[in-house]
Amino acid sequence: MSRPVATARGVSAPAGPVGTGGGPFVAATASEEAAPGTCHPGTGRADVWAELLRLPALFTVPGDALAGAAAAGARPRPRTLLAIGSSLCLYEAGMALNDWADRVEDAEERPHRPIPSGRIRPAAALAAAGALTGAGLALAAGAGRPALAVAAPLAATVWAYDLALKHTPAGPAAMAAARGLDLLLGAAATGGGTRAALPSAALLGTHTLAVTAVSRRETTGGSVLAPLAALATTGALMRLITHRRTRLPAGRRAAAAPGLPGSTPARRPTGTDGVLTTVLGAAYAAAAARPYFHAALNPSPPLTQRAVGGGIRATVPLQAALAARSGATVTSLLVAALVPAGRLFARRAGMRKVSVT
Repeated sequence: MSRPVATARGVSAPAGPVGTGGGPFVAATASEEAAPGTCHPGTGRADVWAELLRLPALFTVPGDALAGAAAAGARPRPRTLLAIGSSLCLYEAGMALNDWADRVEDAEERPHRPIPSGRIRPAAALAAAGALTGAGLALAAGAGRPALAVAAPLAATVWAYDLALKHTPAGPAAMAAARGLDLLLGAAATGGGTRAALPSAALLGTHTLAVTAVSRRETTGGSVLAPLAALATTGALMRLITHRRTRLPAGRRAAAAPGLPGSTPARRPTGTDGVLTTVLGAAYAAAAARPYFHAALNPSPPLTQRAVGGGIRATVPLQAALAARSGATVTSLLVAALVPAGRLFARRAGMRKVSVT
């Protein structure tokens, strides 16, 4: 993908899954990038690594595993925390690997980044990517074999994207696959299986695919089709989330229909779940649709970059809506709370201008 997921260098809000600049399952927009020399909050070693790893973007990651657990019909448990830890490590591995892979390009276009500016050695960034990948796989193994069986292809997708697929037509699909696998990781770790979570993974992956497709033109602009397609995708996803009839996860079927273990009632989200799903679905659409529409009217680089940023910010409410759709009210509220938590973290840490890609 073209450089600038969460691909906005310098997005003040947490970035979400897509983009070319960050590792797979993150995209950001160059539109909100701070000017060279001001994008990093400090010159201390911790500050530099925080800039390289785009720490504020981490708040878009836990929602994947939590939405996966909800789709599997299980409440979050210790193994879910292991899945979240694995996701965070693999996500950060992608960030470090991305900057290592793009060090030559960054030397020309973004010389203020940690590696081209000499604040972090390329070998150190590559070593960090390897160590974080190993840690992610180890945490997944601790969550059980089903989780490791998902984490292994997820790690492979991260490395394949950053090293080979980023600038190819397969880039958006790889990014979408990474985000979908991350959701399935939470389902596998929590419930032991992934089948029930496949629809949620497909919806989240489709959103990621749309954002990534837009981000490929964010430095040059000129594409009306990509933001229009993303706008249509947003509308379709909102309708599927809030209106499509779904089957209750096995664990919740038992609670909803005691004495009828064989029943698999199809239903629309109703009651509190239905209201919350609708509200969160609307929040998702509001975050993504307006900037997509503006980019379609005027596909300039700044508006295209804002469209990518809007799509990234929409990731968390989408994750929360998917959890609510599965009947996990508390989990959906927990995921939704990651939005203000991420902003508060970035502000208090002085990292509002740290690149997330």
